[in-house]
Amino acid sequence: MPEQRSDGPTDSARTWQERGRALVVRFGPAVWCYAVLKLVGFTVFMKLLSFAGDYAKKPARFGGGANPWDVLATWDGWWYQQVAQFGYHPALVPIPNGPIGYTIEQNSAAFFPLYPGLMRMVSEATGLGLYGAGMLVSVVSSLFAAAGIYAVVEKLTGDARSGVIAAGLWAIVPGSGAEWAVYSDSLFVALAAWACYCVMAKQWIAAGVITLVAGLNRPTAAALIGAVGLAAIVELYRRESGVLRPLTAMVLAPVGLLGYVGWVGWRTGEWGGYFRIQRDAWMHYFDWGQGTWHAIRGVMLGRSDYPYGFAVPDLLATLIVFSLPVLIVLMFRLRPPLVLTAYTLATIVSVLGSLGIPGNISRYLMPVFPLFIALAVAMRKLSLPVLATVLGTGAVASGWYAGYVLFELGVP
Repeated sequence: MPEQRSDGPTDSARTWQERGRALVVRFGPAVWCYAVLKLVGFTVFMKLLSFAGDYAKKPARFGGGANPWDVLATWDGWWYQQVAQFGYHPALVPIPNGPIGYTIEQNSAAFFPLYPGLMRMVSEATGLGLYGAGMLVSVVSSLFAAAGIYAVVEKLTGDARSGVIAAGLWAIVPGSGAEWAVYSDSLFVALAAWACYCVMAKQWIAAGVITLVAGLNRPTAAALIGAVGLAAIVELYRRESGVLRPLTAMVLAPVGLLGYVGWVGWRTGEWGGYFRIQRDAWMHYFDWGQGTWHAIRGVMLGRSDYPYGFAVPDLLATLIVFSLPVLIVLMFRLRPPLVLTAYTLATIVSVLGSLGIPGNISRYLMPVFPLFIALAVAMRKLSLPVLATVLGTGAVASGWYAGYVLFELGVP
């Protein structure tokens, strides 16, 4: 009997097509909501850069360039390109004409390897320059982050509309100007959101692996590692997922962060080398909130006699800090799972308890997406025209306060 031939797709191909279609149906609205709002804010940001023209008067590394697009690859973006192109030099390097007007000593080892590594890999695979590759990684990561936030909110509330709104809110939050720039923030939020979702879904091995990878991206992964580890300990006590899977997640979670910090220590010849570099080169270390307090006090008194003071960004940062207790209480009312609570609170303590550039508080708090879940839940009752007006207005405003303020009026 002759074989029957079919020109149609195989069962395997049909299965993949169905899965892909299901993913688009599930995550498409959230991703599109995020992308449209982000595009509106990004357009406003770029127009403001063009109108002001300040980029033409600034050094290429510190918010300047030949055109507005160059601004997106300045500040930290310049360092990421250096790491992607040349690798690491874990020593203090003199930088003339720094952002505070004189020679400073900085270094590349403060920037974790995952994002510049992806930049290099994408650049070699696509032929794009490091700038274009970095932007591509950031934009794609931001879409995955929006999908992850949607998944977490849908899992927590059982409401898809709230998840879509939460993804939209993440597009316009203070600090979101770094989402579409040569910065590692979007990549970290994508990893953090999906790690939290995996914990909520009791996919412990996946949670551990994702957290390990996040530890290679930013030092703020310490909060995520602690949250995943704490949730795993509670799971071990309850024995709902057995012993092996939560224990594996606990073991895997800190490997990336500890591995990189240990490598920097080995390269510098001292095990605390990474923390010394952060302190000496970047003035960034845990000071129990003294720096944050001095900055807020200065803003309230109309002064700028504190390190790295920038009037407008610092005022917005102060308003954000004052809003945190309200947002935390609203989050608690939803009774979120332990991993979200621990991750949010640990991140807030880390940000407010560390000395750094005060105006960057808005950006450093960008990963705490659980804070605006309550807002998304409350906004789900709005009609579509009202909701579009609220989010659209926020998107326009974000082009100024989340983009222009950070990159041109402060130091992102």
